[in-house]
Amino acid sequence: MSQKAAANCYRSERKSRLDLSEGVAGITEASFRALFEAHYASLCRRLALLMGDPSLAEDVVQEAFLKLYRSPPAELTNPGAWLARVAVNLAYNRLRREGRRGPLEARAGAQEAVQTAPSPEEELMAKEKQVQVRAALTALTARDRLALILRYSGYSYAEIAAVIGVAAGSVGTILARAQRSFRLAYLAKEGMR
Repeated sequence: MSQKAAANCYRSERKSRLDLSEGVAGITEASFRALFEAHYASLCRRLALLMGDPSLAEDVVQEAFLKLYRSPPAELTNPGAWLARVAVNLAYNRLRREGRRGPLEARAGAQEAVQTAPSPEEELMAKEKQVQVRAALTALTARDRLALILRYSGYSYAEIAAVIGVAAGSVGTILARAQRSFRLAYLAKEGMR
């Protein structure tokens, strides 16, 4: 994966590659552009975590926006949650279709934050921690992993509920269980060092 592809996925001011000339009843070009600008970058980041490949995540997010633009649902009360749910479903379908069922750490690209000249020791420790976090995330169920990623990405309980398809009242329990499982998996991996 190139750095350019990763940069495109993480740059919030990224321009749309969608052809907006084909209109659809109910969604104006201006409202679609506003939705795109509000949700594109964050969806790319979340799916890159889920899929392990920012380029693939970008493609899937664009597919979700195309679905919204070409055939919007009759009732769209929370477009952000709708887009996230569609994007997650598309991501799972793509991963299934491509046979990508290996551990998250095996398929994850090296998405490291740009730092100012870390020492080799700091670099090694950061990489080890990153591997441990990915391994701990991989140990979770897909639903728990997604719930944690969404929560730490700033989603509300209601939005998480809409994305993972559960009642809003269940989200707290799911997150608590996911955090506990993550903590245990992380500590187990840390103890193996």
